Amino acid sequence: MRNSIATTPDPLVASALPDPLVASAPPDSLAAVPALDTFAAQLSVPGLDALALVAGFALLVAGVAGSVVPSAPGAPLSTAGVLVYWWGTDYSEPGLGLLVGLVLVGLLTWVVDFAGGAISARIGGAATSTAVVAGLVGLVMLVVSGPLGTLLGVVATVFLLEFRRQQDARAGAKAALVTTVGMLGSVVAQALLTGSMLVVVLIVALT
Repeated sequence: MRNSIATTPDPLVASALPDPLVASAPPDSLAAVPALDTFAAQLSVPGLDALALVAGFALLVAGVAGSVVPSAPGAPLSTAGVLVYWWGTDYSEPGLGLLVGLVLVGLLTWVVDFAGGAISARIGGAATSTAVVAGLVGLVMLVVSGPLGTLLGVVATVFLLEFRRQQDARAGAKAALVTTVGMLGSVVAQALLTGSMLVVVLIVALT
């Protein structure tokens, strides 16, 4: 009798025993943890996208102004404006191909700004060594005193080196004059390039 009582489970007691699968389930508190996408949505700031678009256009306009205003980096500002606008549209506008093209235009604008003096000096009849030194002087002056200092430093360098090389003040003045005209032309080219970046992004925004 004692063995039969010990081995025969009571149906009521068996139903009250916890199911191992149920016991291993996570508690209700874990079910309340938000999903990653919900958490990411909670981190979003209302109006941040619109603010990024406005900031992008502001940088593009500043880039155009910076290409003609001394001591203002036009090319970096325009490139930053394109990237900020692209970020503000959740990386959807402009498309990847157009984005790469605009960034390349920004790099080209920087090259025109940096190398304009050296190229102009070479066109003006200056020696290759003079053009190289003028380019280095222009880079240093760009960091120290901005575009205006770059113009003055490059022109003075070309004149002095060419006067020393040719022993001819007229030849040195000619090379310096052509260099000045070339550098001013590079300013116009920078304004056109940064302006084209602004126009392209504006067209993308309106279409």
